[in-house]
Amino acid sequence: MKTGNRRVFVAGCGFAGLALARLLRERGWQVLAGTYGQASAEGLRAEGFEAFSCDLANLESLDAVAGLSECEAVVHSASSGRGGAEAYERVYFQGCKNLAAKAPGARLIFTSSTSVYAQTDGGWVSEESPAEPDRETGRWLRATEEFVVGVGGVSARLAGIYGPGRSVLLRKFLGGEAVLEGDGARWINQVHRDDIASGLAFLLERDVSGVFNLADNTPLTQKELYQGLSEKLGRPMPPYGPVDLGRKRGWTHKRVSNAKLRSMGWAPKYGSFFDALEQDPDLLAGASAASSEDGE
Repeated sequence: MKTGNRRVFVAGCGFAGLALARLLRERGWQVLAGTYGQASAEGLRAEGFEAFSCDLANLESLDAVAGLSECEAVVHSASSGRGGAEAYERVYFQGCKNLAAKAPGARLIFTSSTSVYAQTDGGWVSEESPAEPDRETGRWLRATEEFVVGVGGVSARLAGIYGPGRSVLLRKFLGGEAVLEGDGARWINQVHRDDIASGLAFLLERDVSGVFNLADNTPLTQKELYQGLSEKLGRPMPPYGPVDLGRKRGWTHKRVSNAKLRSMGWAPKYGSFFDALEQDPDLLAGASAASSEDGE
């Protein structure tokens, strides 16, 4: 698809958002890059982006984004900053409403989470499955999704995010903090940062709306994941421990299907976490806990 001179605002150029902004620029989009902090905006400008510091939850703050009203698309990929329900309401729900108000002609894409699926039976979930989270944070994600889809936009439900320098599970394993919860059979759903960028770009460049799961092809149980790491890295398996029911977005046990996106022609570069471990040399470098969640 021809994309030259088309304008997009990427609101939230963090770990995944920046990868998307770079990819879209490579594809010929004129990218406006949004971030909360002024220092981050300066860093984006140093990389050649038209960058703006703004607070998505503040309607007037978006006046600082020159050209926002002329954008063909807006991607909300900002983070809640590890905040609770109030932050989710402000950053996600109010943020999307404000973006829609300031760019009324633009397609709106929101990066949600597969945590909205509260299933605990270990079965497969698709976009047609019930999404009824039992935590207030998850309910704000659902409210935001409903708003976005209601204005003809896209809600991309991201599985647990990992990539170069960021993998909670890998960090815990290397640091000796990992625990096999219960019998270790809980399913872990993940997606690499680069596949998030390619999936969002895929959706952005097609005339679609609705909800789409963005995950890799291969959910792994905790035990499978840690066994694979143990064999590859020559380290002992983690000990067994109690199930952690205190997760901010709730404890779930399900396998997330990406079949809908794949049927449209998208495919992840990294079909599984172990593919990325073999093919992405930066994954092991500086693995750190950039998120409190370890896979949805």
